[in-house]
Amino acid sequence: MRKMCRHVVHAWGTQSSPNLAQYAWIALMFAILAALEHNRIGLFLVPPFGATLTILLMLPEASVAQPYAVVAGSVAGAATGTVLSLFARGSAMAIVAAIVAFCVMNLMRAYHPPGVALAMYPLLLHPGLWFPLGVVLPFTVAAAASAAIMSWTVPSWPPYPRPLRTRT
Repeated sequence: MRKMCRHVVHAWGTQSSPNLAQYAWIALMFAILAALEHNRIGLFLVPPFGATLTILLMLPEASVAQPYAVVAGSVAGAATGTVLSLFARGSAMAIVAAIVAFCVMNLMRAYHPPGVALAMYPLLLHPGLWFPLGVVLPFTVAAAASAAIMSWTVPSWPPYPRPLRTRT
């Protein structure tokens, strides 16, 4: 049994060893989030934005980590929730917002998983009408841009973003 468990961990487990620059980058990004939110709901935004940072750092080659998906998907999710919050509130409507945001992001070809979670925030936490443009947009632009800059300047940083493909 022990041998099987070890095999599962080695076969399916992840291998991650962030360096000091990557930890500092994550800390800086959370400082930016704190500045954007002025102690309103910043703590509640750590999960989706933390997931975004992790995706950028650990899965930089994935389609959900590319700048268009990160920025457009997150803003679309937050905007979907904000629009729906004009008509209803509560946990049932937050679930509807997540489903609608999932559909909208896929139609835009901008699927970013944390964007689904961001769709729920306006219905549960009431961050205001400017939440998508005042918090989500600047944070995701800063995260994607700084990940690209770090990729170009820090040798141990994973390559980001993935080169654009040409259609054939």
